[in-house]
Amino acid sequence: MEFLIQLLNSIQYGLLLFLLASGLTLVFGIMGVINMAHGSFYMIGAYLAYWLTSKIGNFWLAIPLGLAIVILLGVVIEAVLFRRLYRRDHLQQVLLTFGLILIFEELRSILFGDEVQGVAVPAILNNSIPLTDNLSYPVYRLFISMTCLLIAGAMYWLIQKTRLGMMIRAGSSNRRMVQSLGININRIYSLVFAVGLALAAFAGMIAAPVSSVYPGMGNQILIICFVVVVIGGIGSIKGALVAALMIGITDTLSKVFLPDFSGFAVYLLMAIILLWRPQGLFKGV
Repeated sequence: MEFLIQLLNSIQYGLLLFLLASGLTLVFGIMGVINMAHGSFYMIGAYLAYWLTSKIGNFWLAIPLGLAIVILLGVVIEAVLFRRLYRRDHLQQVLLTFGLILIFEELRSILFGDEVQGVAVPAILNNSIPLTDNLSYPVYRLFISMTCLLIAGAMYWLIQKTRLGMMIRAGSSNRRMVQSLGININRIYSLVFAVGLALAAFAGMIAAPVSSVYPGMGNQILIICFVVVVIGGIGSIKGALVAALMIGITDTLSKVFLPDFSGFAVYLLMAIILLWRPQGLFKGV
């Protein structure tokens, strides 16, 4: 039964990783931008959940307000900074986004300090489902898993089944051809960038009640997100989902049952997969 609980935890962690990495793989795969500051928006989402919940006293209202702030911030950053980098070298993108990490960390320290903060689990979900006489599983973790699955389904429908998704996929393949057809590719890119950041922020918001809110939390999860993107295949949402679940299960179970090997278990998995499929598990969006 302990194994079942840890398996549920690993799936929940993997789905949360997917939510975060899907935004990164969208921006990287479709726009060709390496956004090293993607993890910072995970942190921003968590701190917005903490701050807005403390101010208005309602976690459910804090989420849409926080997402609106992040989307507006994303549109501004894309228009002012990232739009200048689409045809430039990846090194310039890395330097810019690394600078954004430093800026966001300093602003976080000024606005919220360096103490660890907490967000209370919403009362309606603050209970557990009994598994045995002595073991139970938190309802809120199940809520996180179900929410991530719903978002995964919505993203698949949007990208594969809608006209907007067709334009996004076309823009990732041939920007000039899409422009020649009269489609405003800058508006498409701005939308993709804002949605990618919103996904990262939303992941931070719903993770805040179970992981707390602390300095540097975005930097810690950024590396593992890039691992998800590389394993799944750059630009592939389906690949991000499969890779995130594989990493979530590997990381969680290795920490519990093989702690001596947990430090490199994920990277060993990445090495094995890339030796087999250097391009990642799947291609494209």
